[in-house]
Amino acid sequence: MTPISFEFYPPKTDEQRAQLDRTVDKLRPLGPEYASCTFGAGGSTLSYTPETVERLRAHHGLEAAPHVSCVGGTRSELGELLQRYREMGCRRIVALRGDLPSGMGQAGEFRYARDLVEFIRSEHDGYFHIEVAAYPEMHPQARDAASDVQHFADKVRAGADGAITQYFYNADAYFRFVDDVRALGIDVPIVAGIMPISNFSQVRRFSEMCGAEIPRWIGQRMAAYGDDADSVRAFGAEVVAQLCQRLVDGGAPGLHFYTLNLAKPTQQVLARLRA
Repeated sequence: MTPISFEFYPPKTDEQRAQLDRTVDKLRPLGPEYASCTFGAGGSTLSYTPETVERLRAHHGLEAAPHVSCVGGTRSELGELLQRYREMGCRRIVALRGDLPSGMGQAGEFRYARDLVEFIRSEHDGYFHIEVAAYPEMHPQARDAASDVQHFADKVRAGADGAITQYFYNADAYFRFVDDVRALGIDVPIVAGIMPISNFSQVRRFSEMCGAEIPRWIGQRMAAYGDDADSVRAFGAEVVAQLCQRLVDGGAPGLHFYTLNLAKPTQQVLARLRA
């Protein structure tokens, strides 16, 4: 069975915490290899993410992989954060450049994800399994596809053990990206990032921001359903399950689901995939 993992974001209110607990309780029986936790911006990173990671581990019994971002603090602060995760027993880290919060003029002491990977290696060599991001449809700020692939290779050569892709709905883009990095001698596992579709307008908005292309035929079918939310969810689950099946058949080493702290969209995809 192809390994699966889930991404959650750190809740900030009691209501959000209760929602996350309900979601994890529903998704944990599906047998994830681990759960990642995103890195909030604007100073919340040093509290909300570690608290969520600790709860995922202690309360829910999940292996948790915190995101660590270049924009999340100084070298000293990030060093302390990594030590805190090590003391918790975390063995996996997702190392990202991260996006600058609104109004923040420049990044921290680490400019690129490869710099952060090098730092983690220098401070904790061999302890953390380091995942980095990959962009099958190109990072939205990349100059061109060739340089984007090269930047990914640089992150791996800096010490990354594997990668998780930005979500996509075009399997050919994933397979071509894998072929391109393999041609550069990069052989780490590249796990496919999966975004279930339940609220199509929300997914379309996210996709415009991150550069993920939604195939025109999917958009047209979604538009035809209009306000029929049940049909949108059913069609979205079928489309994403078919994408997952093609990825698994083509050799993807894992599927990483961006849950948005909701259980049902991911459950619906996996129910179809495992039927």
